[in-house]
Amino acid sequence: MVFKQAVFPSSSDASEYLAEHIIRRINEFGPTAQKPFVLGLPTGSSPIQVYSKLIEAYKQGRVSFKNVVTFNMDEYLGLKPTDPQSYHYFMFNKFFNHVDVPRENINILNGLAEDVELECLRYEAKIRSHGRINFFMGGLGPEGHLAFNEAGSARNSITRKVSLVQSTIDANSRFFDNDLSKVPKYALSVGISTVLDNSDEVAIIVSGKNKQFALEKTVHGKKNDPSYPSSYLQDHPNVLIVCDKEAAGLKSKL
Repeated sequence: MVFKQAVFPSSSDASEYLAEHIIRRINEFGPTAQKPFVLGLPTGSSPIQVYSKLIEAYKQGRVSFKNVVTFNMDEYLGLKPTDPQSYHYFMFNKFFNHVDVPRENINILNGLAEDVELECLRYEAKIRSHGRINFFMGGLGPEGHLAFNEAGSARNSITRKVSLVQSTIDANSRFFDNDLSKVPKYALSVGISTVLDNSDEVAIIVSGKNKQFALEKTVHGKKNDPSYPSSYLQDHPNVLIVCDKEAAGLKSKL
């Protein structure tokens, strides 16, 4: 397949474009309480500017999240929701606390679940109970992982407990005082199938030179290559890649 790809001079421009795209999708859908707009969301550094611009648009009255249901991609195993490094805390701090999305519409995996397998099955079932995810925004790991679907993840994988590879632990240590011993070694994550087989549209936000390799593998690499889980995106008919020129490997002025 040929991806739809939008390249911008800066990550700020790319984030503004994607935020406006999401706003347009929600407003065109016209969600109601009976028929909410279902939105898949990521954490990490890539979407922060998108969230900031969505908050700004909400405050301007250009979009409402009152009839939006959200599902987050992942959560560290073993971190309390109040832990500043948990993705639960991240989402409320960076987005949910600043818009009108009802708390009961917010879905984040429980990193403290006593029965991890049951929690993953519950989450997967709740996603499917909504029929379709109307729009799933994701980031892209430096080595091509989606959510916490690391290298070797299967195309038919669903929400599950995953072991984080060393490169992910190393990359995330910056959020844990650069202390590798503090970084959780396991997480709960939606699977490749969870995203691709349940979503009408998938958009990936990619910025920075360190994402250039992963983006190249995503767009031009071998299709459905387990070594680079983002290559599975080639298996979806409606993928939008929004990136800055550094991630796209462009040196010339756009």
